[in-house]
Amino acid sequence: MDSPPPPDTPEIELTDVAFGGDTLGRIEGEVVFVPFGLPGERARIEIVSRKRDYASAQILEVLRPADERVTPPCPHFGECGGCQWQHATYTLQLAMKRQVVIDQLVRIGGFASAELLVRPAIGMVEPWEYRNHIRFSLGRNWGDLGYTYRNSHRLLRVDHCPIAHPSINAVLATIQRRCAGLRSHQIAVRVGANTGSLMISPALPMIPELESGQTHLEEEVLDRRFRVAAASFFQVNTKRELRDIPDSISARWAPNRSVPVSIADLLALLVLDRLDPQPDQTVVDAYSGVGTLTALIAPHVGTAIGIEESSAAVLDARANTADLANVRFELGKTEQVLPGLAEERVDAVVLDPARVGCAPPVIQALLDRQAPKVVYVSCDPATLARDCKALCAGGYQIQSVEPLDMFPQTYHIESVTTLTLR
Repeated sequence: MDSPPPPDTPEIELTDVAFGGDTLGRIEGEVVFVPFGLPGERARIEIVSRKRDYASAQILEVLRPADERVTPPCPHFGECGGCQWQHATYTLQLAMKRQVVIDQLVRIGGFASAELLVRPAIGMVEPWEYRNHIRFSLGRNWGDLGYTYRNSHRLLRVDHCPIAHPSINAVLATIQRRCAGLRSHQIAVRVGANTGSLMISPALPMIPELESGQTHLEEEVLDRRFRVAAASFFQVNTKRELRDIPDSISARWAPNRSVPVSIADLLALLVLDRLDPQPDQTVVDAYSGVGTLTALIAPHVGTAIGIEESSAAVLDARANTADLANVRFELGKTEQVLPGLAEERVDAVVLDPARVGCAPPVIQALLDRQAPKVVYVSCDPATLARDCKALCAGGYQIQSVEPLDMFPQTYHIESVTTLTLR
């Protein structure tokens, strides 16, 4: 006769997906977060820690797997900290990402109608080999390259990453175990998926057959080329695929319904479509980076103003828009620069902040300004919900929220939210 399981290895029904990638369920009213489960599954778990409001657990056995559970292709899945959802079909991944955005808007933003506001997530055709920028950790003794174990700083050697662009995996194969003694603890490899441009930082003098130490690379979004410095941010998913343009993007921006486009292209198309820019308008692109959106908006408006705090990115942005006479860039934090534009007419503002979202002075400047339209590009649904709550309390309303899967196989999700004055 089988002995009963220990008291800290209960069974649980997993009902929802949480922001951060875990699934959750409840045991006698206690919320339990469980990584690597799927909604609808029943599992035996081991409680590994308890806080005041919740517990954390690990799966010992999946007793009733979901129909959407698949075998992860990566041998490191589960121990590597990079991916969280390789065990789910891609259709389910997109549905879970949409649900996470909805949940954050309801829980943090108080938007009871979020289910109606958030559109289906736009995904990739082939959600692998897309990531164009990887930072590899470097082992000091043997020069092993890889990532770190989940919830740890220990090095996990990786010889091939299925979400990395093939050019990055080729570089990894060349430099693996050949960089011992390098003073840097990381090696960054970036590729222009649409240009073939490569940037490896820092320089690797011990590998003379491989060019490294480049200061810039070039990449394209919507067929416009951009210079990107080593210190500058750029979207990590620029892999173009032959696919249908979503019906939510009007023919004004995408007259050819089936063309090779990347998720970065689709994000830019969504921003343009939701802005609906006009020739007499002034548009501010806050957190403008290397000027990607500024450059794409500028041909359709009277004036485009970019705001960016990174001096390296502003240098890139000015080079990237040298052919556009109606563009200027302001160097500084958005919370410091945006209030100073009070004397200028602003018809619309594009926000594209980092994961921390907008600082309170940015929200206040927008409320003081009362620009008729705000298009918010977010990579964090929690800070998006927080900022939208403040904007809507001050006179704006959400028209739509459109998730895009910039990061397949992970819980991360990009979105484009359109707000207008009531």
